[in-house]
Amino acid sequence: MYKEFDNIIELLKEKGFKLTPQRRCVLTTILNSDGKHLSAEEIYDLVKKFCPEIGLATVYRTMQVLDDLGLVYKHNFDDGRVRYEITQNEDHQHHHLVCKKCGKVIEVEEDLLEKLETQVENKYSFSITDHNVKFFGYCCLCK
Repeated sequence: MYKEFDNIIELLKEKGFKLTPQRRCVLTTILNSDGKHLSAEEIYDLVKKFCPEIGLATVYRTMQVLDDLGLVYKHNFDDGRVRYEITQNEDHQHHHLVCKKCGKVIEVEEDLLEKLETQVENKYSFSITDHNVKFFGYCCLCK
């Protein structure tokens, strides 16, 4: 976590942003979220335990800054909330399985679309730089 944290802090400073105690707490919370896809409201609920003076608007602004700098991905899992995930410096995003009943999100780490991307690039003379795939269904507990 510390290397990622240091890299993010360095980029924020390069772009002219200060590392306020509130931003530090938001960053620490996201980096410690163990791959969970948290909404701004969920981040706020976690952060205010350690930084009670923080406001929800501050969390939204911080997440917007992190998104603008390419440090987080914004996801829409059709649950009415934008969810965030730290960028992992991958060539492509990983895929997600979303349970339609309980809302659980499971990450699929393998990039299963490399062959399909090559076919699409060749057929349409198109250079793919990224993709985003979500599969909706039912997890093993909800089937």
